[in-house]
Amino acid sequence: MKNNRNRMVMRRVLGLLPFYLFTFLPLYAQPSWVKKAAKSVFTVKTFDANGSLIGSSNGFFVGSNGEAMSSFSPFKGASRAVVIDAAGKEYAVSVIIGANDMYDVVKFRVATQKTQPLIVASGILPVGSTAWLLPFRETKNMKSGAIRKAETFQDDYAYYTVALQTGDNDVSCPLLNDAGEVIGLMQQPAKENDSLSYAVSACFIDSLKITGMSLNDPVLRMTNIKKDVPDDLQNAILMLYMAGSSTDSATYAGLINDVIQKFPDAPDGYIYRAQLAAGAYDFPAADQDIQKAIKVAKEKDDAHFNYARMIYNKELYQSDKPYESWSLDKALAEIREAYAINPQPSYQQMEANILYTQKNYQEAYDIFLELTKTPMMNADIWYSAARCKQMLNDTTAYLALLDSAMNTFTKPYLKEAAPYLLARATAKTDAGKYRDAVSDLNDYEQLMAASVNDHFYYIRYQAEVDGRLYQQALNDITRAIQLNPKETFYYAEKASLQVRVGQYQEALETADECITIDPQVSNGYLFKGLAQCLLGNKKEGSQNLLKAKELGDPQADQLIEKYSK
Repeated sequence: MKNNRNRMVMRRVLGLLPFYLFTFLPLYAQPSWVKKAAKSVFTVKTFDANGSLIGSSNGFFVGSNGEAMSSFSPFKGASRAVVIDAAGKEYAVSVIIGANDMYDVVKFRVATQKTQPLIVASGILPVGSTAWLLPFRETKNMKSGAIRKAETFQDDYAYYTVALQTGDNDVSCPLLNDAGEVIGLMQQPAKENDSLSYAVSACFIDSLKITGMSLNDPVLRMTNIKKDVPDDLQNAILMLYMAGSSTDSATYAGLINDVIQKFPDAPDGYIYRAQLAAGAYDFPAADQDIQKAIKVAKEKDDAHFNYARMIYNKELYQSDKPYESWSLDKALAEIREAYAINPQPSYQQMEANILYTQKNYQEAYDIFLELTKTPMMNADIWYSAARCKQMLNDTTAYLALLDSAMNTFTKPYLKEAAPYLLARATAKTDAGKYRDAVSDLNDYEQLMAASVNDHFYYIRYQAEVDGRLYQQALNDITRAIQLNPKETFYYAEKASLQVRVGQYQEALETADECITIDPQVSNGYLFKGLAQCLLGNKKEGSQNLLKAKELGDPQADQLIEKYSK
């Protein structure tokens, strides 16, 4: 009887065994790494500048210092983002590390130094291998499926197709291999209840990084969350350079501080911050930072050079804001210290510029002339030497040195030659070499045709008049009028020259135009009256000369006396 009862119990247990196996198999079939890996998955929420929720998604940590991955879509237009981990702890997203809009992925860092990361698998998981989807806070419902496709892109990365049905809640969750290493980030399903799902390579997302040019990246500019500082110092310096002209002052200042924090033993961040402080007239702060830069710099000469340049620029452009510790003498001492450490020609050039500003023209000239014998020799060095001679009133040497500056170029000239052509033309005009000056101005016009203005044509007109090139002069003053038809002075100049070359009727017409523009200007009446007198109409001419006198023209009396008789 007892044996029969035992057999019945055994049969009942055996009959229930398939039920228990079916019930608990999914739990025991889960990989051993699930519990630990679940700590890496989180939800992310993004907000606009007003604090309104923009979007949310999932994500997961891939670094122990807060590095994480997620979908990029919720970050577009966001000014702030937070993640909430499996334990319910909330962390702010501190910086964006990289983003790709095509694959809708982003890498970022949260404000914590202790996170449980997933290991990013190296290589590509083969087709046919099993992959596991790890959802946020739902580890009991883990799903697995076979890799159907692993399409490569950029040579090293895969876009996976998985035999797995997923929903919206699974987007941006990690896809892992049997070893618990993350191989991809789940993407939005192609359609509802699709039996296939897709994931983009975690290796690809992990490779995203900030570079020196990232501030101009149109994808990164889609989000307003702060961008990371590049891990490479040279790229960080490039970013600072780019940020100086492409960001607002607050963002730029924050970026400089981030660079200093990341590279505290590099002088560059301190130099940039010192320049920013000097621009804001905070010279004590600038001096403190530049001293720090000198202290940490391995190349002390460059730091001393930057110190000298900062002081020099302040004395040159901010002299109305005195700072007792800075002077041109201090700048001179710093640049000489730089040259003593490392005798570079560029340091000599700075020394010569400082000496020139101090009006030590001969000392500056000697250095500039020495630099013409070095690889630094160029038009600007010759021109700087020429300016010294100009200040020393040595006209002959001044023109000769300007010729040397122009000799560094060959015809046909490029635009780089234009400033030196204009300088030489001015010098030749001052020296009475008017036709030579006109020749230089002609070359200048050819180079700068798109930007010459009425003032240029008036300058060349003057040289042409003095060089007795009257027809060219008439053409140029006419061109000046065309570019600035409201300037009565040009009409007066044209009428004056027309009278000079005997074009009395033309001068009369030009004077009438001048009067039409502004009847309260004496020049129009003066030259109209003069032209009328020269044409034999002294009565009306004298009346217009009298009108010019009434308007205060000092030349009118003499002309009235001459033609009223």
